[in-house]
Amino acid sequence: MMDAANNGKRVTVVVELQARFDEEANIEWARVLTDAGVKVVFGTPGLKIHSKLCLISRREDDGVREYAHIGTGNFHEKTARIYTDFSLFTADKSLTAEVRKVFNFIENPYKPVKFTHLIVSPRNSRSRLYRLIEREIEHAKAKRKAGITIKVNNLVDKGLVNLLYKASSEGVKIRMIVRGMCALVPGIKGVSQNIKAISIVDRFLEHPRVFTFENGGDRDVYISSADWMTRNIDNRIEVGTPIKDERLKQRIMDILELQFADRAKARVLDKDMTNEYVKRGNRKKVRSQIAIYEYLKQAERAEKRIASKQKNE
Repeated sequence: MMDAANNGKRVTVVVELQARFDEEANIEWARVLTDAGVKVVFGTPGLKIHSKLCLISRREDDGVREYAHIGTGNFHEKTARIYTDFSLFTADKSLTAEVRKVFNFIENPYKPVKFTHLIVSPRNSRSRLYRLIEREIEHAKAKRKAGITIKVNNLVDKGLVNLLYKASSEGVKIRMIVRGMCALVPGIKGVSQNIKAISIVDRFLEHPRVFTFENGGDRDVYISSADWMTRNIDNRIEVGTPIKDERLKQRIMDILELQFADRAKARVLDKDMTNEYVKRGNRKKVRSQIAIYEYLKQAERAEKRIASKQKNE
C-alpha cells in the first residue's frame, strides 16, 4: 500500500485501534502509513471494526473497474499461516458498489445507508439472518427442501439460538460446526432434535464463518466476518457476502462435507456436553484438514489442466 501511494495511487486505509492484542502495532502502522502519504481513517470510537475488506479501483481499457475482497480472515501474515479462512475476490458490480458503501459507512456511521446484497452489521445482519432462517421454516412447512448449515467460531446470540430452535421444531434440518462457545443445545426432543453439531480442533485454527440455506432447492451460500454473537451482530462493523458463482458454492459445500465426515478431530456437541469424538464405526478415518488440502490440490491441478488446454486450442 505504501508502494502504491509512492507510485501515485490514492490509498485509504481504515486502521482498527481497538483490535485485541494489536493496538500498539496498529498505532505504529498508522504512523508509518501516514508518513508514506496514505490516508488513514480510524473510524468511530466505540464502534469496533471487524470486517475484512479491500476495494481496488483500476483504470482499464474500457474505463475504471472495481475489484473487491470480502473475507473471513484478517490481513495478517502470521495468522494466514495458521488459520483456515475463506476469501472472495470479485468484480461483481453489485458487490463492489456495496463494499464502497461499507467504507463510506465506516467514515460516516450515522448517515443512512441500505445494503441489498451484503449482510452488514450493525445495519442489517440481525434482520437478514432472521429472514433467511424464517424462509427455511416456511419451506419446511410447505414440504419443500429446507435446511441450514452453519460454521462459526461461536454461537451464543439468544435471538438466533431461539430462532434455530423454532426452525428445528418445524422440521428444518440444521447442521453446525462450532469451534468454540455454543449456547445452543442440540438433540433435545421437541426443541432441537433436528439439530446436529460438531466442533473441530486441529493443527490449523478453524476460522471461517459460513451460512448456507437450502431455499427450496435453490441454495444460498454466504461467507462472513461475523460470529453469531450479539456483539458481532449488533455492535460491530461486520460484512458477509453471498457467493453467486455455482462453482465456488460447490467448493465451499465440498469443504464443509469433508468436515462433517471428519473421524479424527471432530467432537460431538450434544445435550450431555460430553464432547466425545465422533465415532468412526466402520468408516474410513478422515482427518478433514488433510482431506481438504488434498481436495484443493487436486482442484488446482484440474484447473491448470483446463487452462493449459484452452491456451493450446
